[in-house]
Amino acid sequence: MFVCGGCGAELTVPVSEVALPVQAHQHMSHELLGVLMEPGTFAVDPGSPGPPWPSGGHVPAVLPGGPHGAVLLAPGDVRGTVFSDVAADGGCFGPDGRDGPNLECERCGRLVATRIDDCGHWQAVWLDPRAVRRVSGADAAVLTWDDLRVRRPGVGPVEQRGWWSPLWSAAFAAAVARLLALSGGVPVAVQDPTVAGLLRPVLAAMLPDGAPVRTLTLAGPGLPTGAVDLALVPRHPQTGAVWPLPGEGDGVPLEWDVWAHLAYRPRRGPVALPAAERRDDPAPLLPHTPFHLDRRVFVATLGRLPEVREPWLRAVYDKALGYGRFPMLW
Repeated sequence: MFVCGGCGAELTVPVSEVALPVQAHQHMSHELLGVLMEPGTFAVDPGSPGPPWPSGGHVPAVLPGGPHGAVLLAPGDVRGTVFSDVAADGGCFGPDGRDGPNLECERCGRLVATRIDDCGHWQAVWLDPRAVRRVSGADAAVLTWDDLRVRRPGVGPVEQRGWWSPLWSAAFAAAVARLLALSGGVPVAVQDPTVAGLLRPVLAAMLPDGAPVRTLTLAGPGLPTGAVDLALVPRHPQTGAVWPLPGEGDGVPLEWDVWAHLAYRPRRGPVALPAAERRDDPAPLLPHTPFHLDRRVFVATLGRLPEVREPWLRAVYDKALGYGRFPMLW
């Protein structure tokens, strides 16, 4: 539970800490997004003090505004606050936090948080760590990898309206940034056909031509073990821990909800049905557009990796900073 740092009034319900979602600072143009955090949870954004790897030139990190250590919650878990008249900011459809904290403690009037509810942003409340403090509450028990397989089967890539899931765009943007850093700048072959279909245009544009030198596979709990080169491995949604590869390969973290769908999705072969018989299950959802990576997440992730100092990867970073330079980034 968090309380006002001034008067001690309760500002939230009891909440447990989880890992910061990869899409926490995602911006989706004019789209309406849902609530970012699950009920009863919070995450802390450690932020960054600035460009992390200045070597032979400035590498600007694309970082969100606001204080380091901001606390992210679902709006429904916040209590005892009212909108402030001082920071009556507004975006297109709702508040976007452009003027800083816009929620104040109902008891003492202290500005304590920023409510985000505009188009293109995930619905969320960001508590100002300078104005609040955590006073009580134990975190929920950490689920094992086997527990996650049962309780969190994954999120599909396409939403009902035929749009790509924002989570998938953000998760793969961060994963590709780390994959490039691990690749050493050589061509990479992707074994999983679904992943290959998503990433082939991206890797072709960002890595040199030629025969593949390294291979990317899926690895993680419940999948066959064996020697791997590069592997997409799950990131624990509560702790942020990355599933450890048993061998000497390099793991590329991917958000659990995306990884789980890829790893455990049912694989059905063709089924012959009588011509007059209708299938009960709906047709698979198909996207209206090619898959794109979230440019902001890609640039922010890549800018924090030490490998970005390498000339070839710095060139990718600089090109990604410009809108339209990589058509698969948006």
